[in-house]
Amino acid sequence: MNELTLDSAVAALHAGGVIAYPTEAVWGLGCDPSHEMAVRKLLRLKQRPVEKGMILVAAELAQLEGWVRLKALPQSRQAAVLASWPGAHTWILPAGPLAPAWITGEHSGIAVRISAHPLVSELSRRWGGPLVSTSANLAGFPPARTRAELDPTLLPLLDGVLDGDTGGLAQPTPIRDALTGDVLRT
Repeated sequence: MNELTLDSAVAALHAGGVIAYPTEAVWGLGCDPSHEMAVRKLLRLKQRPVEKGMILVAAELAQLEGWVRLKALPQSRQAAVLASWPGAHTWILPAGPLAPAWITGEHSGIAVRISAHPLVSELSRRWGGPLVSTSANLAGFPPARTRAELDPTLLPLLDGVLDGDTGGLAQPTPIRDALTGDVLRT
């Protein structure tokens, strides 16, 4: 397995790679969301259909500019979203002009999060934009809560692992509809 540093993780992402890294509750798989072949590779590895769409993580709101349309929400809903970030809150926002179908799937929005996890934030900062973030497991299987739980059949197919600790949450981040506030995943 290719052990990554923050710098080599960024290099792997620039090369269209798929990496594993710890997030707030579970280990995640990530890649460049604008690189169609990288996203499709990640989807193949996970055995996840493109129609489901992907989650993006970022270090700051500016990194999501063009990917989502926060201002399409009423002011009160914008305030609710912004009050929860950075943090372990994933919101579905209306997709912006940068959002390709391999990210949105069959949806008109994108699930996004401004992460407070130090490693995720620093990776995104050094990368310079949002990253795909999906649990590091085959579709339908439980997510890996520790590095030791990463699927051994998945590991050799990745371009590397950025080691670290998860944020200690008991469950993956909740997903809420930014327009209504409805919880879609607890």
